[in-house]
Amino acid sequence: MQVLGVQVGTVQPLQVGDGHVLSGIRKHPVQGSVAVTALGLAGDEQADPTVHGGLAKAVYAYPLEHYEFWREYRQSAGLSADLPHGSLGENLTLAGLLESALYVGDMLCFPDCVLRVTQPREPCFKFNAVMGGPNAARAMIRSGYSGFYLAVDMPGTVTAGQEFSVLPGSRQTPLTALLKGNRDS
Repeated sequence: MQVLGVQVGTVQPLQVGDGHVLSGIRKHPVQGSVAVTALGLAGDEQADPTVHGGLAKAVYAYPLEHYEFWREYRQSAGLSADLPHGSLGENLTLAGLLESALYVGDMLCFPDCVLRVTQPREPCFKFNAVMGGPNAARAMIRSGYSGFYLAVDMPGTVTAGQEFSVLPGSRQTPLTALLKGNRDS
């Protein structure tokens, strides 16, 4: 398992329909090591801390393996299929680890920090705006390709290219069981 990309974003206006809202969903890659604190990656911001960020949602990770689904989604809507790492709003783009293999409480052990799985992402209307379709959030939930939030158990740093391992937690609640309206329910 490997970190393919590390991304952060600042709060900026995002066009939604005919108006704008503030959002931190647009992420850009960071070179070198990035500090990981209890509240997330250095330089990363969230516009609405009532639903994003905080101790339980400090870092958002997304599997690279799901990117092809989103390329096809965008192509079917007549949009560009170019999706660089961070396009789904994730801080960490990971290879080799899917939601279906995780349980709440599992720990991702990086060389210099430890992050704990807390919950799947529940996308909102801002994700629809970024992906260019009114059903993107619904497609994320139905597909089970939600990515997952992580709490910081041991602060440190993370760097693109690092390998990591999973240390199982209590294995009581599968991450996919928490997805509302997923394909298995």
